[in-house]
Amino acid sequence: MTLSSDTRNREIRLIARPRPAVTEALFQLVEGPVPQPGPGELLIRVLYLSLEPAMRGWISDAPNYREPLPLDETMFGFTVGQVSASNHPDYAAGDLVAGRQGWREWAVSDGSDIDRKLTPAGFPVTCHLHLLGLTGVTAYLGLLEVGQPKAGETVAVSTAAGAVGSTVGQIAKIKGCKTLGITGSDDKVAACKTRFGYDAALNYKTEADLSAAIGAACPEGIDVYFDNVGGPVSDAVMAHINVGARIVVCGTMGIAGSDPDSPPQGPRYQRQILVKRARMEGFLVLDHMDRRGQALQDLETWLEAGQLNYLEDITEGLDQAPAALMKLLAGGNQGKAIVQLGPAP
Repeated sequence: MTLSSDTRNREIRLIARPRPAVTEALFQLVEGPVPQPGPGELLIRVLYLSLEPAMRGWISDAPNYREPLPLDETMFGFTVGQVSASNHPDYAAGDLVAGRQGWREWAVSDGSDIDRKLTPAGFPVTCHLHLLGLTGVTAYLGLLEVGQPKAGETVAVSTAAGAVGSTVGQIAKIKGCKTLGITGSDDKVAACKTRFGYDAALNYKTEADLSAAIGAACPEGIDVYFDNVGGPVSDAVMAHINVGARIVVCGTMGIAGSDPDSPPQGPRYQRQILVKRARMEGFLVLDHMDRRGQALQDLETWLEAGQLNYLEDITEGLDQAPAALMKLLAGGNQGKAIVQLGPAP
């Protein structure tokens, strides 16, 4: 990471594309004066940044569901912050807000990049970056609207100890399903079983025959597969889907970054989908935001009732955000990856 001189406010800009790896050299830390709000604007002190696996796609110039972040602009990201000064009629100093201020310590906003005002509750404000944010909404709507699980069915989840996967598994249990979590370490297997309530969990890195292990864990087959990874893990799951199975494609970390002109080779699913009369559907939460209100209402109810648990992996300091993102993409995080910039409110 390069560093420019000046004082007070800091932000991180994207200065290069991954080729193919995400490294600290892609980012530049820039310092300057704290901006001041004009008429109809407010000044936000960013307290927390949310890190997402999808960020690898956001900063790449490969075809994606959104335009790549332009070079030399502040890194995009979801945030929780506190209003420091306001000339905006809807916000007052001291208000907590969730929005899209990006990787910066201070941000001026006209309100268009604020998603909602937060009210004090009996849980940490960081929950609005996972269970009560787009992470939770992704898990809720992806599972319930696309996966459509029924009580007694078996739901399998990849990256099962991650922020989305762990929420999917818990919602499936709330809905009366049997659950299998697939994850990448023994510690995460333990978290799946003890913290997130999975009926069974597997470490795909240590199973000599992952497909056989899945078959042993799910002798009645799999009715819903919530896929956060793609690649060999998903290949192993697909061999065990039932007639009428629903496959929710939410992420492709196992194949992301591949050359679009040389796609990865693997088993062809068409025959299995035909024989099992299964449905595979890509899910992007931004297509379903009209249902966000109901999702957040249910998620908050379950959280307050003690039916949802979570883990947070918090890194301190804006300058550590690139390294924390690399850790997340390598699967080294334990829970929702968050960067803390300011004091907890």
